[in-house]
Amino acid sequence: MSRPVLDLNADLGEDCGDDEAMLEVVTSANVSTGAHAGTPDGIARTLAAAAARSVVVGAHVAYPDRENFGRTDVDLPHAHLVDLVVEQVGWLRDVAASEGTTVQYVKPHGALYNRIVRDRAQADAVVEAILALDATLGLLCLPDSQAHAAARDAGLATFDEVFADRSYQPTGELTPRTVAGAVLHDGDLIAARVLRMATHGEVEAVDGTVLRVAPHSVCVHGDTPGAVGMARAVAARLRAAGVRIVSPFPGAR
Repeated sequence: MSRPVLDLNADLGEDCGDDEAMLEVVTSANVSTGAHAGTPDGIARTLAAAAARSVVVGAHVAYPDRENFGRTDVDLPHAHLVDLVVEQVGWLRDVAASEGTTVQYVKPHGALYNRIVRDRAQADAVVEAILALDATLGLLCLPDSQAHAAARDAGLATFDEVFADRSYQPTGELTPRTVAGAVLHDGDLIAARVLRMATHGEVEAVDGTVLRVAPHSVCVHGDTPGAVGMARAVAARLRAAGVRIVSPFPGAR
């Protein structure tokens, strides 16, 4: 019987965490495109550090909302959102090329990520933008979401994501950050939850409901206090249980 496999990803290039240390742990890096956080120089340094460690890079696209870290919901016309995603991913691809790496996938950030869980129109716009750039790019998204359905219907590769440091609603959606208990901080608890997801395909929601999951990748938010320690605890627990930590994206080495 083959060993379970799981990718470990983090949101980086946001100028609010220890990217160098996190890149020693994760196998995929969701690098900011600058819309919600980060500076061009800082993003370039993160891309160079990822390249040096053979960490696969994804474009962490977002609403243009630096004031609120990309966590404010925005209603955008279809064409406007397509153009924004094309511009952001295209820019990051150019910077990545100059730093010796390539963008292999797209992961929306914050309010955009949550919006396309339920909003098919905006999900279609994100997928359209990715296909306009490069149909070989993957979409990292929440399973059973409108984003997943839109990508599937368009023939775009999807990679299902779970979250190490976030709690879940019984619907399978993430608990809003405005609600107490949305963000988890106990490294041992987080590591145990991720191991359960990887080996048993399940995670417990806030009301005790057991949700079925089949993740390709698990996220530790780079801006969460103690994020590097959490990521190390998750990686150690997975490896001790025989889970291989490998990026699922085509550019993985």
